Order: sequence, then structure tokens, then C-alpha cells
Amino acid sequence: MNGSHQRPTPEGGEHVPSGAAGGVVSTWARGEDGARGHDAAPTQPQAWDWNRAGYDRPGHPQDQSSGPQHGQRDPWATPGGPTPPGGGGDDHGRGGGGGRGPRRSPGWFGVAGAAIASALAASALTGALVGGFDDTAGTAATTSTSSGSTRVQGVSETTVNWQAVVSAVAPSVVAVTVQGASGSAEGSGIVYDTAGHVVTNNHVVAGLGSGATITVTLDDGRQYEATIRGTDPATDLAVIQLTDPPADLVAATFADSDDVVAGQAVMALGNPLGLSGSATTGIVSALDRPVLTSAEEQAPSQSPFGQQPTTGETAATNAIQTDAAINPGNSGGALLDSSGKVIGVNSSIASLSSASSSSQSGSIGLGFAIPSNEVRMIADQLVESGTAQHAWLGVSLAEQPASVTVGDVTREGAQVAAVTDGAPAAGAGVRAGDVVTAVDGRTVDGYESLTATIRGKAVGSTVELTVVRDGAEQTLRVTLAARAEG
Repeated sequence: MNGSHQRPTPEGGEHVPSGAAGGVVSTWARGEDGARGHDAAPTQPQAWDWNRAGYDRPGHPQDQSSGPQHGQRDPWATPGGPTPPGGGGDDHGRGGGGGRGPRRSPGWFGVAGAAIASALAASALTGALVGGFDDTAGTAATTSTSSGSTRVQGVSETTVNWQAVVSAVAPSVVAVTVQGASGSAEGSGIVYDTAGHVVTNNHVVAGLGSGATITVTLDDGRQYEATIRGTDPATDLAVIQLTDPPADLVAATFADSDDVVAGQAVMALGNPLGLSGSATTGIVSALDRPVLTSAEEQAPSQSPFGQQPTTGETAATNAIQTDAAINPGNSGGALLDSSGKVIGVNSSIASLSSASSSSQSGSIGLGFAIPSNEVRMIADQLVESGTAQHAWLGVSLAEQPASVTVGDVTREGAQVAAVTDGAPAAGAGVRAGDVVTAVDGRTVDGYESLTATIRGKAVGSTVELTVVRDGAEQTLRVTLAARAEG
């Protein structure tokens, strides 16, 4: 990957003629479709494929497979396309659109870069199991202001008992090995239920072809064959199932990711570089980071494991950013809170640019995880039917964010370039030229942010779009429909 800092632009999905000023991205729901990334687009990591770890400059991951493109884009398009981290706005403790370019955490399938917009415990994990954990460290401190000063309240000197967390959760985090005709790859996974379903990243299990064999290794060394139950490239999630699960399988407990706050203590647990059961700790650095990641082509000779070359779809997520070390092989593993509950699935990392596409680096403290609520929404569908539906808004967005002023406040937002006839956006009164600045009160500062935000919504849910039209702000209610796949 080169070190250019061009803004990623998605392509595909709803087709919109190119040539619009600044470039336009066609979006559709669950975030508007993530289109194929360009220089700035992240690429999917392949089982710890060292050369894939993605080393675009932090905040500006690039798509190694293509250069910047112009014209309208469909952020929800499949395949390919950068996915940006976003947030910002009024969301306290949530990341704004700042920083673009997180890369996929190497699930051993190699880490791929992601573009950040302006910009990855069992049922038995009960209170008794985690009774020794200290939730205090995982609770955000409150602040009060007076005369312009800020005072931190509720600070506790108690530390988290990470040893207890690891002991309780280790049985629910597994190593995933994929063996294909051209080589092998490894990543991590999380036991989803006692029936033998395991959640992991799509790029961990889909990179070596349909004929590949999958082996899951539990923390005690027992190994089981597994098959793919379902994959969802749009969110980079997949569910595999053990063919003969043991009776003592321990499922992880998933937390409500809406309760996660910046600054709380977290732990990443997985199999970086084949070192199973590795735990690293840190904090939640920011929330709602729009991250766009896509698979990149890679010759087997570029990977120490001889992985098969793949070109994948773009995944868009409003990710949880953490400084806990995440490295190739961590993909599909767990990001845990201080009580041992899963708050996210580790999936990508941002890396420094490299002059050579054949060199890679590890963690630089910028890791990203798919929020647990989104994981459960997609995993439940994959377990049930093997496929997942995605919400659809039905608009095309300008590639570059638009600056708007309402009163004496100026901010950036995602500019609507076109609205699809009959789409949810059209029915709600969205017009070409509108600038979307928030969804359900959470700031949107560009197409990446809007794409990731919509992608995280459920089909049939109603959202409130804050749009600026002719200098005036208004709120439009939109009921998201299911996007026709393919």
C-alpha cells in the first residue's frame, strides 16, 4: 500500500453516474453501502497475513487494490469500498469523524486497512463467575462544569481484576484455523451459544475458498471441525458451527454496546500471530469511529502462510476504538469490559504507511471492534437463516463532506447527491442537496459516517435524520427498508 492520503470513495451498489463535483457515493442502508475503497480504503486482513496488516497512515487507511475514484458512490455497495469510522457531534465521549483509515485487525487473514471518516463469557458467565471483577474501572467518570471549569467526579482507585476476567472468559474465546488448497490462515472466534455456533470475522473464514476446512481450538487444546453457517461481508461478520460440539461448551456473554463509554477499561482476548489466549488491556479510546474495510488482492507468495488471493466486499462499521494491542490473528476475537462481557469483535487496526507493500507493522494503539449490539443483530440472523438483511435508505452521497452553517454554528455533514425513487429517503422527503448532520441525535460528518450509522440499524427501524436545507435545519423521520441484495 502506498502512503497517499486520498479520501476513500465507494463504488457499486446503487449505480449513480460519475462526474458529480467532488465525487458522490450512493448509499443504502445499514449504513449507506460501502463502496470499493481507493487509495484511502482499508483492505481486509487475512489470517494473520503479515503483509496484509495494512499500513496506511493512521487515520487514512488505503485500499491497496485501487486508486481514488470520483463521482457518486454507494457506500453500501458490495463488493469493495472503504468504510469510515465516524461519530462526533453531540455524542459525549464518541469519536467524531476525525482520523481516517483504520485497518482490519489481522485475523490471521492479514490485517487490512480501514478508512476512518471525518474520517472488532458464556451463558455461564454469571454474577457468581465474575463476582471478583471490579466494574468501577469500566464505568465512565462524570463531569460537572462551573464557570467554564471541569471537575471529574466518581473516580475510584480500585483496579480491575483482569486475571479473573481471563480465567472466566478464556473458555469462550477460540482459535480458528482455515486450511485451503493454497495455504492456511488463523484467526480468533467467540463462542456464541452452547449449540456450537462461533462468531468471527468474515475475512477470517472466507479468504481460502469454499473448499477450505475449518478447525476450532478451545482454550484447553481440544479441537473440533467446523463449517460455515453464514457470512456477511457487509459487516465483516461470520458464524461457523462446530460439527460435534462438546457438552461443556461455554458461550460468551454479550454486553449492551450502547452502554460503552470512552475511557472505560477493556481487554482484547484472542490469538495474535498464533499465540492463542493472548490478553492485552487498555481503554475505549473513542466510539462511533466510522471504519470502512475491504479485501485486497494478494498473491500467495506475499503471505507467510501462502494464502489465496482474494478480493472482497466493503464492510462499514461505527466501530469502538481502543488502544488495547490488537495484532494479526486477533480478528474475530473479543473486546471485553471489566466484568468479562463482550462489547465488541476485534476486526481492524490502523497502521503507519509503509513504503513497501510487502512490509507490515503491528499495533500502534489504534484498534477497532464491531460493537456487540451490531454483532448480535447480524449473528442472530446468520444462525437462523445463514444470511443477513441490511437496512436501506436509498440515497447517493457526495464523496466529500459538505460544510453548512445554521445560525452561528458551522459543521460538516453528508451531502445527498441523489435520492432513489420509491426509496425510504424519498418517502420521508429527503431531497438532493440536503446535508445530513445527525442520525438519531448522533453526529454525522460525511458519507462514511452516515454509511456506517445506517448499516448498524435494523431493517424496519425508524430513524430521525437531521438535515440542513437552504440554511435551515429540520428533522425527517425515515423507516428503513430491506435492501435487495445482489
